[in-house]
Amino acid sequence: MSRRTALSPQTIAVLRLLVEAPDRWWHGYDVARRTGLKSGTLYPILMRLHERGLLDAEWEEDPPSGRPRRHRYRLTAEGAKLAESLPEPKLEVTRDGRVVRPVDPDNAAAAVG
Repeated sequence: MSRRTALSPQTIAVLRLLVEAPDRWWHGYDVARRTGLKSGTLYPILMRLHERGLLDAEWEEDPPSGRPRRHRYRLTAEGAKLAESLPEPKLEVTRDGRVVRPVDPDNAAAAVG
């Protein structure tokens, strides 16, 4: 990855999920379901991470009968290293794709819609 840019909260959510099982191959549907990201947000993130060498991507071999092949994704060594180095989350992504700050009992109005 030659150019460093700030990672969006959504990208961080994807990396945090994938690093939970860095050797596992993930289908986009599984990532969407676990992160709550919509496909229009998720798939461009997966493509960018792949283009930057942070994800491996491949077509599924031998899908179950009656279902088309799907893309699968997993972290590369560089992607796992980046994901493990991420600071503690300051923002969270809700299941509907909204970005919010974790609840601070001293500041209940901390939502960022």
